[in-house]
Amino acid sequence: MSLRLKGKVAIVTGASRSIGAAIAKHYAREGARVVVNYRSNPELAQLVVNDIQEKGGEAFAFYADVSQEKDVRSMVEETVSRYGTVDILVNNAAMDPRRTWYEITAEDWDYIMGVNVRSQFLCAKAVFPYMQAQKYGKIINVSSVTFFTGQKGFLHYVASKGAIVGFTRALAREVGENNITVNCITPGAVLTETEAEKVGAAGSEEATVVLAELQCFSRREVAADLEGAFLFFASEESDFITGQTMNVDGGWIMH
Repeated sequence: MSLRLKGKVAIVTGASRSIGAAIAKHYAREGARVVVNYRSNPELAQLVVNDIQEKGGEAFAFYADVSQEKDVRSMVEETVSRYGTVDILVNNAAMDPRRTWYEITAEDWDYIMGVNVRSQFLCAKAVFPYMQAQKYGKIINVSSVTFFTGQKGFLHYVASKGAIVGFTRALAREVGENNITVNCITPGAVLTETEAEKVGAAGSEEATVVLAELQCFSRREVAADLEGAFLFFASEESDFITGQTMNVDGGWIMH
């Protein structure tokens, strides 16, 4: 069976854990050379790299606060220095703090928009010259099912995820002539290490019960459930698909 990303170079932001780590590893298994971006967990990022290398893949970890243009440029320059180009960008890095909407400060708002939205713009802008030069590229933005549900409890996060859907559509119009696709994935309520840290075992169990009633599938979504969608948008099988949003949530929201 041929590797569907053989010879491709992928940058995955926020790849030290959870969804990002799963995607980085899956891309490597499919033959891609992978940049594992992190901001605050160098040890976890290196574990992802070690796992990839132990299985015969190529990868390196790179610190970058992707809301900062200088960091993003350094990451892309190092990628090109090592691997020659960038074929795939996965804009995954995000923050999702919970707070009652009227307690959100202007500083909170700006911070979340910076990490969740500005970062995607900066990363796309940085890789564009290389994708433009080779007349090929795959940009995959990560939004959230909360864009559809209008979830309570983190207004700034939900607003940022809605902005990403609009960003995806507009950017697809801008770069289509360069044979670059831009698509978006909206994960559902993925059971991750981050959730366990934020809500604890009891909160996670409660979420599982609630979601069992809302989804078509009663089990919790895990990061591995997203691998197929991310691979599809990174592979040549999606070469004529752009500006689209794919919802992967076990049948919670249908649109």
